[in-house]
Amino acid sequence: MGSFEDLLARGTAWLPPLVAVLVSVGVLAGARQILIVKAQPQAINKRVILRQLAMLVLTGSCLVAVILTLPVGDTARGQLLSLLGLLATAAVALSSTTFVGNAMAGLMLHAVRHIRAGDFIRVDEHFGRVSEQGILHTDIQTEDRNLTTLPNLYLVSNPVTVVRSSGTIVSASVSLGYDIQRKKIESLLTQAAERAELKDPFVQILELGDFSVKYRVAGFLSEVKHLITARSRLHMTMLDSLHEGGVEIVSPTFMTQRQIREGQSFIPLVRREEPLVSHVPDGEKEIPEALMFDKAEEAQSIDQARLQMKLVVDKIAEIEKALNEATDETLKARLEATLDVLEQQRGHFEERLERMIVAAEQLKTKG
Repeated sequence: MGSFEDLLARGTAWLPPLVAVLVSVGVLAGARQILIVKAQPQAINKRVILRQLAMLVLTGSCLVAVILTLPVGDTARGQLLSLLGLLATAAVALSSTTFVGNAMAGLMLHAVRHIRAGDFIRVDEHFGRVSEQGILHTDIQTEDRNLTTLPNLYLVSNPVTVVRSSGTIVSASVSLGYDIQRKKIESLLTQAAERAELKDPFVQILELGDFSVKYRVAGFLSEVKHLITARSRLHMTMLDSLHEGGVEIVSPTFMTQRQIREGQSFIPLVRREEPLVSHVPDGEKEIPEALMFDKAEEAQSIDQARLQMKLVVDKIAEIEKALNEATDETLKARLEATLDVLEQQRGHFEERLERMIVAAEQLKTKG
């Protein structure tokens, strides 16, 4: 009878930790369903990271709760908590070179909000558009349509150049001889920038070399998605404008390598029926970035759709609050009509966002 009582007492002693484990599993499963699964389509990328961090903190709290309910002495319980704290401390101590380091760097990047999906960035020799931002790494899509994964710790440890979404300066340089009048060169290069559809073009002299003058022409590009095309187009229009103006682009030391007749120039011959200015065809063919950065473009579209979704949800909450406080029936009817329109917009955005996420997952799978 005594042994049965001992067995019952031991079983009763282990009942609280068992209940704590079951409750912890239920809480974590419910929190994951709410914070990660259901909130994923509507959440902005940075908030997804915060939800994942909340899950990590909640998991640690549940682990502490289970330890506190274990049927052990205070000394053993203190040792277990000390061991857990020691492990957490060791993880933080090794964060500069480990998994936790990249996680901390990811949180820092999302807190600063300096880099967003779809942005052009340059880090050392890496250049491309951001296609995905995770808590541990950032993916960029290069001009060759390939994906490069950069650890977040690498981004935090190195200077990152981000092309502003509001617009950037596109420039190109060329070296020409001293025998050509400066004003003529400035006029032709300004004309080239205008033909390349750059705003507010300007010309600078970068260097007075021993044999040539180095010019730089630049202009403002408002649509940064077409950055690669804009740079190529500027080079094409510079070539055409200089040749059209009778300016040859040739090395000043060319005469030391090959004798030429007096008055001979090196400008490509163009037939009368051929246009002197290069024109890029209209449509998608003039934008190779659509092929180069398809994944980055999709990520930026999803990020923008999530932001639009958040604005609609916030507006609905504001209208619902105003509706609860309203006493005038006319005002209530007007608020209810506005609320119906916003609810329809939210449904439209949800369907559109789900389609975009499915398409992005299919693109990622095809990879």
